[in-house]
Amino acid sequence: MSEQKTEGKGMWALPVLRAFAPPVEKPVGELGTSNIEIVPWELPGTQLRTKPRAAARGFYGPTDVGAPTTTRQAEILNTALIGPPTGNKGVVNGRDVLSRTSIAHDPVTAYNSSPREVSSPNTVVMGDVGAGKSSFVKTVCVLRPLLLQGRRAVIFDKKDQAGEGEYSNVVRRYGYEPIRFTADGTGTRLNLMDPMIARGTGVKGQARLLNIITRLGRGDQSLNEWEEEALRAALQRTLSRFDDGRTPVLADVLPNLGVVDHDRYETLSPEARDKLHQAGLSVRWTLNGLLDEYAGLLDGETSREVDLTGKLTSFDISQLPDDGPAVPVVMAIGNMWMLGRLRDERGWATTVVYEEGWHMIGGPSAQLIKSNQKLSRGLGISNVFVMHKGTDIPRDSPGVTIIQEAQSVYVFRQGRPEDAVWAQETFGFAPETAATIERLRDGHFIFKYGSHPETHVQHIRSQWEIDVTNTDEALAAAAGRK
Repeated sequence: MSEQKTEGKGMWALPVLRAFAPPVEKPVGELGTSNIEIVPWELPGTQLRTKPRAAARGFYGPTDVGAPTTTRQAEILNTALIGPPTGNKGVVNGRDVLSRTSIAHDPVTAYNSSPREVSSPNTVVMGDVGAGKSSFVKTVCVLRPLLLQGRRAVIFDKKDQAGEGEYSNVVRRYGYEPIRFTADGTGTRLNLMDPMIARGTGVKGQARLLNIITRLGRGDQSLNEWEEEALRAALQRTLSRFDDGRTPVLADVLPNLGVVDHDRYETLSPEARDKLHQAGLSVRWTLNGLLDEYAGLLDGETSREVDLTGKLTSFDISQLPDDGPAVPVVMAIGNMWMLGRLRDERGWATTVVYEEGWHMIGGPSAQLIKSNQKLSRGLGISNVFVMHKGTDIPRDSPGVTIIQEAQSVYVFRQGRPEDAVWAQETFGFAPETAATIERLRDGHFIFKYGSHPETHVQHIRSQWEIDVTNTDEALAAAAGRK
């Protein structure tokens, strides 16, 4: 602002009086450039004001009274600061609530990008019942990635919908039938001794699987070192007898549990051999109980319909009892069988969705996932664990490490403060995000990938996706009854 000296007087006058004079066209220099500085009070204001006459004389007269703000809030006025939190690679996840821009992300695409945007292709989705996570997983983690080249999905479908898994209709739209498991012997069988498991993880992987299955049958009670040795010896003895014959099944292992080969353990004392014998019998009774309880599920060779040749495969475990080891047993066996099957089908990226994922990372099966992580990445597997809350997972479980290593995180509403705080602390959200998680609306979630800060996102579906991913058919049918 420049000052102007009044003629004939030794005092200075403020130039604001110039605002009462009509605007005068200023001279223009060479090449169309002005030689003088243009100041706001020398230009007429816009006519869109409450007092047009004042605006014409240069006064600023806004139509609305301003509201107090802060520098942090005013960042939204700078488009450079509120640009899209993500790029446009992958698939659309939803819309950023702040900037209204599209959020695009896909764990496989981000993992394979150069440079890598995430160090792990694994994903965690959690939230209360009815918060919208199931519709989101179906849409963003399954249907949309299937449009990409070389992609397929395998789902362990736990949620019951009209007597079958909620993904059944989606699978049929792709021309396949879900693989259905039941506890009464009318469904599909999975063989713990299937050679496909050994093809993926070797004999050690089979031994590890038998160990986990025994532990699940005992209610998560670990095996001691004597029992582990007895189980390894029984497995090796069984496999040696079926080298060139039929495929062994779990029932073939049972007679070898408790058998102590003299040549193998000739250096042991009689007391030690007896202790090994007793340990083998202990494992034998546990596995025998499993076979007796789930006769049609584990007592034979793997059913022929178990295959992964389609783009979309569903292991329908919705009819298995919630209490007992059936669900985690099928998940564990299916996971190991899948690793072996994918060895023969290179070049695909497979998204594996674990509905009720705490079965896999909240118990003994977490050790399988953790030990096979490197193999899973080599086979192009992206695991998606869907659960209600993280507080269900014991703090000393390997599942906590699996969750912390997941680089794509989606947190829907967590109504209980302790669950919201758990998510905020575990995933490194800003402290104030915990309160936001408690108040999230249906279909809204907090999204974070890699080292990027979290973003509040609204999930949006097309009408076709709404029809396909509807999870409330039973309630809707009940409401429509007269």
